[in-house]
Amino acid sequence: MAPSERELAQRWPLIMATCIGIISSSFVLPYYSIGALVAPVTEEFGWSRAQFQAAILFSSGLGALTSPVIGWLNDKYGPRRVALPSMLGLSLGLLTASQLQGELWMLFLAYGMMALLGAGTIPVTWTRAIATSFFKRRGLALGLALTGTGICASVAPHYTVWLTDNYGWRGAYMGLALVPILLAWPTLYFLFKPLEVHIGAEDPVDNEAASAIQTGLTLGEAVRGYRFWVLLLSILFAYQGFSGIGPNLLPSLTDDGFSREQAASVQSVFGISIIIGRVVVGYLVDRLWAPGVAAFCLAIPAAGAAMLHGTQSFEVAALAAFLIGFAAGAELDLMAFLAARYFGLAHYAKIYSILYATLAVCSGTAPMIFASVYDATGSYDIGYSIASGLFLVSVVLILLLGRYPKAFENVH
Repeated sequence: MAPSERELAQRWPLIMATCIGIISSSFVLPYYSIGALVAPVTEEFGWSRAQFQAAILFSSGLGALTSPVIGWLNDKYGPRRVALPSMLGLSLGLLTASQLQGELWMLFLAYGMMALLGAGTIPVTWTRAIATSFFKRRGLALGLALTGTGICASVAPHYTVWLTDNYGWRGAYMGLALVPILLAWPTLYFLFKPLEVHIGAEDPVDNEAASAIQTGLTLGEAVRGYRFWVLLLSILFAYQGFSGIGPNLLPSLTDDGFSREQAASVQSVFGISIIIGRVVVGYLVDRLWAPGVAAFCLAIPAAGAAMLHGTQSFEVAALAAFLIGFAAGAELDLMAFLAARYFGLAHYAKIYSILYATLAVCSGTAPMIFASVYDATGSYDIGYSIASGLFLVSVVLILLLGRYPKAFENVH
């Protein structure tokens, strides 16, 4: 068996556990369930959509502030010790949301708890586990593990709609709180065991892993280089587009005359395409120049966002969702892959945590901006047009990364 195949065969339980952890994480589960909760909660309490979605901004802002701390904890204690207690904290935050009584401060408290108590479930934890455990097929391993976002994007809207229809929005929050406790925590406890080769270990698992994990730039060295800022700005622009569209897609489609189930089905197409994007792009970056793959992936959602402008049929909406979702699926694992490839693994979690902070801010600000556009104009069309432009700017930026540094060839 080839080394790359042996690596995947030996460590598939880690990939599966990471995938389930991502499905149940603080940066995915609240994000993809909120679209189905916007209407029932705002109608009961008389809030605007922008007010409700501002809770995501607040949550993402806290996530951005805590991500460097989570990066440090991952490097010091390892992903397993960070992830397990955080899953329980996320469930507590979701349960708190089920007790809303009409005060906006309590909504912000609940989503703040999801961000702070569930902070250890952000991508810094999951990508570090994969990046330091896979070397020959890191791109594919990241892609397979990060399909958890796509699975959640496909299942969470339907699950939340079903819970809301049968048990009300309070029951929906309670049902969502069961996911980290009953699905993720037991799986992580038994299967989430990343390869930990510490610097200076007397008996490393293998020489290649030990060498790779000791190789890389410090956070200060990375920040002083132009590539860090090119990658960060590319993420900034692309994720403003993705994050604005994601949670607003379902309410946007219902405004255009689709039923809630039809809109949830389009959202599921978005989720399925994320899964496809993860795996396809993960496979390609192990073999091709990753920034070139990224540029192609960031060009196609520009067309998808333009297709959502105005009135569209179910088929057109589904195709647009597929194009956007495919690229959204590629972006997160591309960021992880590129960070490891251009900056090395020695301080990966710290460097990635800063990049993720940018992503987290986008995930919070963009939904509120899109919702504010809706509140001001009664339509999401302007938001979709802006998103198209942001994707095209990101294409240009990502190509500026240039060749892979030769110093980190052993990292891959």
